[in-house]
Amino acid sequence: MKLLGKLMIWIVAAGMLAACSGRYVSMDDAMPEGDQPSYVIGPGDTLSIFVWGNPDLSATVPVRPDGRFTVPLVEDLVASGRSPTELARELEARLSKYVKNPVVSVVVTGFVGRYSEQIRVVGEAAEPKMLPFRENMTLLDVMIEVGGLTEFAAGNRASIVRTVGGEQKQFRVYLDDLIKDGDITKNVKLYPGDVLIIPEAWF
Repeated sequence: MKLLGKLMIWIVAAGMLAACSGRYVSMDDAMPEGDQPSYVIGPGDTLSIFVWGNPDLSATVPVRPDGRFTVPLVEDLVASGRSPTELARELEARLSKYVKNPVVSVVVTGFVGRYSEQIRVVGEAAEPKMLPFRENMTLLDVMIEVGGLTEFAAGNRASIVRTVGGEQKQFRVYLDDLIKDGDITKNVKLYPGDVLIIPEAWF
């Protein structure tokens, strides 16, 4: 099973690499335009919904696999792909049929996020996995989450695949320098949907 899991991870990595141009670009060329994006709700997230002055309408609910959720008086509202603020305004519009001037707050208390915006770590990490994106997440944060590198990792040949303007671009990152040598200048900011690929060392 462990071998099969590792094989599947590398299949994903190979698919990402095949979609790239085949050459590394500079990190500056792989930076998304605009500011750091706001969090977008996804299936599996937990929402805390508070309706001011109406505790009976307030609830903590999960977002179902279909991206929807249900609260008192509002059924099957789509949450996936929306920000908490957008969702709060939609709930206010729906509840206005039953409540005069409702004021709604939506807070995400359990984070998973949409698959397309999760950070994927494949290859020679101690625990390859998908991670929910967090604001200001960095390469070092991700390496802590996956338990660092295996003894077989070629950390300085690792790369990040990122979609910029609808095109996948790949740039080199230096995990050995960052983790083993403590070179913080090799730490970089990550963005939703990034894929970190850590190859095996050649012996």
